[in-house]
Amino acid sequence: METQELATRRSALVSKFGPAKIDALIVSSAPNIRYLTGFTGSNGLVLAAPSATVLFTDPRYAIQATQQTDCKVVVARGPLYPALMRAAARRRLRRLGFEKARLGYDAFEHLRELLPLGASLHGVGGMVESLRMVKSPAEIERIRRSVAVNSSAFDAALKIVQPGMKESDLAAEIEYRMRLLGAERPAFDSIVAAGARSALPHAEPGTDTLGNNRLLLIDIGATVDGYASDMTRVAFLGKPGRKIRSLYQAVLEAQLAGIDAVGPGVSAGKVDAAARRVLRAKGLDKAFVHSTGHGLGLEIHEPPRLGKGDSTALEAGMVITVEPGAYLEGFGGVRIEDTVVVTSSGCEVLTPTSKELFLL
Repeated sequence: METQELATRRSALVSKFGPAKIDALIVSSAPNIRYLTGFTGSNGLVLAAPSATVLFTDPRYAIQATQQTDCKVVVARGPLYPALMRAAARRRLRRLGFEKARLGYDAFEHLRELLPLGASLHGVGGMVESLRMVKSPAEIERIRRSVAVNSSAFDAALKIVQPGMKESDLAAEIEYRMRLLGAERPAFDSIVAAGARSALPHAEPGTDTLGNNRLLLIDIGATVDGYASDMTRVAFLGKPGRKIRSLYQAVLEAQLAGIDAVGPGVSAGKVDAAARRVLRAKGLDKAFVHSTGHGLGLEIHEPPRLGKGDSTALEAGMVITVEPGAYLEGFGGVRIEDTVVVTSSGCEVLTPTSKELFLL
């Protein structure tokens, strides 16, 4: 990560302190720490203040931290929170913000016990996450590479699909292919659901087998250089009947309508409404049980949420998913999902994989 980009992010964060009425922010979320400092270790805290941003970690990461970040690094020989509070006291920081949605209650209680005399804690929400919503060109390029790896892994794994194969075996094959192609890990637990189980939007791959004349729903994502991708495609083993084709066509039309609605200044809720309107006209509105999409980046689920009535205005540089679905209990489900970047004139679909119903 370019040090200038990291510095720009920290400067943008500090500019929010005045309106929030805080002197500094304690950052405990690993994705937010990475976003601000470049540090990828599993144990870290950040004290972000106008004068400087300090990264606290333990001796296991002493070398790594100095290699990854341009911030001042403090290697604590014990717990990190006391070291951070000592630094806050030395800098005479009084109003200390913390990430209220990211900090557990035990950690909060510990922080409160360690407060310097005259200091106070103030919960803030989404301060770093709001910055992360709009991606830089470098971040979009990382997501683009992640999307390419994800699609290539899907293409390779689809070639070996055959009746009798277990859902869990196909999920393992996909994740193996991801790693071969350069992914650090899957972005989330892969979803592979066959037959009636495809009506479970977040089905966990199990011992159910892929069989003839059964739907196969595959929802996968890769993590490349820290950044996630997300894609859902549907296959059918055999020759699909009219009901399958009709269901698939309805979801495809909804997904295309959602993508057509994406653009700068458009509310996230309007994208959801565009997809939902199509499914309502097909009598499938009650079969669509989740939002139309979500942001992604350093995490698989980030703001904005493309849900009913969400007023968040999309901006160029936001990366989102568009993923309507329809799920019929006892029959099966269809979801079609792409990773999409908002542009100054509309959007670009990053996912290269065909949206056809794959016939195997």
